[in-house]
Amino acid sequence: MRYLLLYATILPILITVNHKLKSNVNKQVPAEKQVLDISPPTGYSRVTMGNSSFGAWLRQVNLKKDKTVKLFNGSPKRNQFAQYAVLDMPVGDKDLQQCADAIMRLRAEYLFSKGRFNEILFYDNLGRPYQFQALHSRTNLEKYLEKVFTWCGTLSLEKQLKHIYDYNDIHAGDVFIHGGSPGHAVIVMDIAANARGEKVFLLAQSYMPAQDIHILKNPVMHEKSPWFAMQTVGKLQTPEWEFHYKERKTW
Repeated sequence: MRYLLLYATILPILITVNHKLKSNVNKQVPAEKQVLDISPPTGYSRVTMGNSSFGAWLRQVNLKKDKTVKLFNGSPKRNQFAQYAVLDMPVGDKDLQQCADAIMRLRAEYLFSKGRFNEILFYDNLGRPYQFQALHSRTNLEKYLEKVFTWCGTLSLEKQLKHIYDYNDIHAGDVFIHGGSPGHAVIVMDIAANARGEKVFLLAQSYMPAQDIHILKNPVMHEKSPWFAMQTVGKLQTPEWEFHYKERKTW
């Protein structure tokens, strides 16, 4: 009986302490709900961006709670080691929204959200324009993008994007792109800098087959992951592709 009374006295205390510990853990490790919730490396802080800029919009893209990258058919991607987080963006139910398509999706979503419908324009490999001209509805945007994803890709997007002359600078929305078959492209989602002006950035991609757009881990500099360090020469190693730093373009 004495042991039962002791247990009855201690149990509520243990439950209270355990609840407080869980509460403290939740406060110390907040859920990352948007790209802007991904903390920069120690000593870095996010750079200032214009409120209506593409970079500011990318920073506010929502993240899914589930960090599993899924294919267009709902199946999990075979490689689940490349992503840090998954963007809450449509992928469609066809094998269309791959690497360059994901970038065109993000650009179109940004322009659509700002009511800049006439600027939603992409070109195919022959230079033919695909303008968003229908009623400016979500349904029509999806139909338009499906057509764009069918006829446009890394080769056409590489031609459409503008050459960067100052490789010492980098902006959210910039695209590392290697046009080809196969080719690949990733987009800069956010930028941070330290007191010396050294910059780091986040990258996002889709891949083949069509899949969720996801924030990439840094496979080389694990201490900074998922952030990548800015360089002007050499190669940018991502989990599933290697770019040259001069393969960066902008809008």
